[in-house]
Amino acid sequence: MDETLSRDGTSIAYRRRGEGPPVILVGGALSTAATEAPLARLLAPHFEVVTYDRRGRGSSGDSGAYAVEREIEDLATLVAAVGGRASVFGVGAGGALALEARAAGLPVGLLAVYQPPYTPGASGAQFKACCTARLHRLLSAGDRGGAVELFLSVTGVPADMIARMRRAPLWRGLVSLAHTLAYDDALLGDGSIPAERFASVSARTLVLCGGFSPTPARQATRALAEALPRARHRTLTGQTRDLAPQSVAPVLTEFFGTDMYASQAS
Repeated sequence: MDETLSRDGTSIAYRRRGEGPPVILVGGALSTAATEAPLARLLAPHFEVVTYDRRGRGSSGDSGAYAVEREIEDLATLVAAVGGRASVFGVGAGGALALEARAAGLPVGLLAVYQPPYTPGASGAQFKACCTARLHRLLSAGDRGGAVELFLSVTGVPADMIARMRRAPLWRGLVSLAHTLAYDDALLGDGSIPAERFASVSARTLVLCGGFSPTPARQATRALAEALPRARHRTLTGQTRDLAPQSVAPVLTEFFGTDMYASQAS
C-alpha cells in the first residue's frame, strides 16, 4: 500500500487499482481497505479505484484526539493524491463521512452513498443517545469485545451468530478496530439528518438502500435523498446492510461513468 500524510501528520495508507477517472471508496464501521477490495476489483476495469484504511485502522496512523474534521482532511489528502478531484462512494458511516466532506467543500464530482445509518425523529434520537452512552462506557472500561458486540446487535446480527463470531478468527480483527466505533458514532451526531448543512451538497448524489433492509433504514435513506439538492434514491433488490459487491458494482459503473465533473459545483 502507498502512504500519504494528512494535514495533522497522520499517515493514511491507501491502494490504487485500475485506470480512468478516480473513484474513492470510503468504508463503514469496522472496515478497512481490505473490506472494500472486492468492490474495487469489480470497478477497476473502468476507473482508478482508491481504497484506504481510515485513521485508526489497518496500516493508517491515529494521531491525537478524534474529530470529524480530521477524517475530512484525510479524504481531502487522498483526493489531492489522485489529481485534485474524484468521485466518492461511501458505505454506512463512510457515506456520512463522504457527505460531510462534500458539505465542507471537498471537490467531489459525483457522490454515491449506501445506507448512512441516520436515525431521524424523536425516537431515533433517543435510541442514538442510548447507544452512544453504552458504547463510550464499554470503551472507557476497556471492553472492546463488548463494544463490537453492541455494534453488531444494534445492526441486527442475531445473538447466536455473534456468539459464533466471538469464537472465530475474525473476532480478533474486529476487536482491534473497536475504538473506531466511537469515530463512526461521532460522524452521525445525534442521529438526525443534518439537512441545513447538507443543503450545500450540490454534487449529483445517488442514495442507495437495500430492499431487504429494515423499514427505518429504508425510510432514512429516502429522507436523506429529499434533503440533498441533486439526489436520487434507488433501492437495490435483495440487499441488506451487508451489501454484495456484485450487486452494486454495475450501478456504480453506470453512475460514475456519466460526465463526472459536469456536476461539480465551484
